[in-house]
Amino acid sequence: MKKTTILIFFVIGSILLAGCVNVGNQQENKKIVLKIFHAGSLSVPFEEYSKMFEKEHPNIVVEREPAGSVTCVRKIIDLHENADVLAVADYSLIPKMMMPKYADWYIMFARNEIVLAYTNKSKYHSEINEKNWYKILERKDVKIGFSNPNDDPCGYRAQMVLKLADLYYNQPIYETLVLNNSNIHVENKNNSYIIVVPKDLKVNTNKIIMRSKETDLLAPLEAGACDYLFIYKSVAEQHHLNYVTLPKEINLGYYQYSNIYSKVKVYLESTNKSIEGKPIVYGITVPKNAQHKKEGIEFVKFILEHPEILEKNGQPPMNVAVGNVPEELRNLVKIENG
Repeated sequence: MKKTTILIFFVIGSILLAGCVNVGNQQENKKIVLKIFHAGSLSVPFEEYSKMFEKEHPNIVVEREPAGSVTCVRKIIDLHENADVLAVADYSLIPKMMMPKYADWYIMFARNEIVLAYTNKSKYHSEINEKNWYKILERKDVKIGFSNPNDDPCGYRAQMVLKLADLYYNQPIYETLVLNNSNIHVENKNNSYIIVVPKDLKVNTNKIIMRSKETDLLAPLEAGACDYLFIYKSVAEQHHLNYVTLPKEINLGYYQYSNIYSKVKVYLESTNKSIEGKPIVYGITVPKNAQHKKEGIEFVKFILEHPEILEKNGQPPMNVAVGNVPEELRNLVKIENG
């Protein structure tokens, strides 16, 4: 009887011990999920960064959620979703929409410019060039594409580029292409043009193809449903698209033309925000509600330490920071007053 009792206790003890070991192994094997909200135009370099980061940090799984930059911010401030890293295609969205409640620092980490992308399926692709591009777009059978300005910086930047084209060429390009084919309107105040984008934006789909973010327009472009697309140069290069380089005075890519870019503003009724035309600069931060702040900062540090990834993807790197920059990043950036 005693032997039987001892045997029973031995079996029970072995089971409990095995259970403890199994739980311990599960905890040891459980990985941190690093959640990143980022602009669609950062998808290619961030995929590469994520794979490299995971390789160096085997305890971390990077989960990326690409979307229009405004949408990324809204998921944090309106829907109260948690992100460990936020990277947007317009750095000013962070100070305007997130600081000080949801963020207290950001880094301007890359640049870009707007180009007019097309494929060999695009109508009149053999004719278009840097001098006649807007005349080609004005043809009745040509469809143009841009992302929704309410959701995506590339969308409101496309509006800026087209309005700046009015001034540069002294032609009613914006009226012909956009105002006559949407419920957007323009106000002129002291030689500054304000493009007013309604919350419920409507476009003539016979002329304009619009999606939430710019990368969603790649499929219709490549299928021939859209002829020409206003998009970042980096995205055009990453997807091996043909493109027309637009004049420096209108493509939002050069600091020396900041004064010209600032003549145009976009007012978004959806957010009650006014955005001034300026050079395209990406911003990145670790939101205050991040669940894994330490790892989020480590990911940002990883990006700053590997600028070659951005460079080869057509997004020249920067390292200018504003705000309460984490100590781990201070020796990698130039800190400026916000």
